[in-house]
Amino acid sequence: MDSPERTWRDRYMARFYPRDRGWVDGTTEFHALCAEACGRGGTLLEIGAGPSNDTSRFLATLGELHGLDPDPDVKGNDALVTASVLAGERYPYADGSFDHCVSNYVVEHVPDADAHLREIHRILKPGGAYAFRTPNRFHYVALVAALTPHWFHKLVANRLRNLPEGAHDPYPTVYAMNTKAATRRVAGRNGFMVERVRLVEKEPSYGMIARPLFLGFLLYERLVNSTEALAPLRANLLVVLRR
Repeated sequence: MDSPERTWRDRYMARFYPRDRGWVDGTTEFHALCAEACGRGGTLLEIGAGPSNDTSRFLATLGELHGLDPDPDVKGNDALVTASVLAGERYPYADGSFDHCVSNYVVEHVPDADAHLREIHRILKPGGAYAFRTPNRFHYVALVAALTPHWFHKLVANRLRNLPEGAHDPYPTVYAMNTKAATRRVAGRNGFMVERVRLVEKEPSYGMIARPLFLGFLLYERLVNSTEALAPLRANLLVVLRR
């Protein structure tokens, strides 16, 4: 039987974000973006694959999926054909090794965005896509993260999202390529065409600890989705770069 806390979350999500009335959650939209950008049947590298997760499992349905991560936990990811642990800036693959690359909430942790895109450009085949989702630097979550020490993130981030005990602590954030303008600048410097860059605000995942927080963040979501003029304040960037 669900706990009372779980019950209110289910009720609120069903009431304010009903799937049967067309609401598409953020992960579903990101997966659709990856499928459109990458197609099916190629070789894919998930950069920052981490341990087993739903996005890796989805990407594995699109083609032969390989994973790269500085965290050795990537070795336990059950969706990967191969898993490599990153040591340093150079990726352990030959030039033109992959048809496409994907990252899910990784770019915000990369200290040198130019080095990151240079390596992706090197290992992609001509015409290959790099699709990624990353927080917008001007969203309240990223602003708080930028203004507070990492020990504070570790203390509160998983609790606010109501993640289960034992969930991985958040990684340190840098936000070196986390606006539309920064994405376009860094992509252009490193040989990529910006095929798509879109700002989205989805369900209030950081409000899952308490009803008042959920409702406050819900009002923010309704506001920034009410007009394109407020799009720069939305939570996430969905990006496709093309080599």
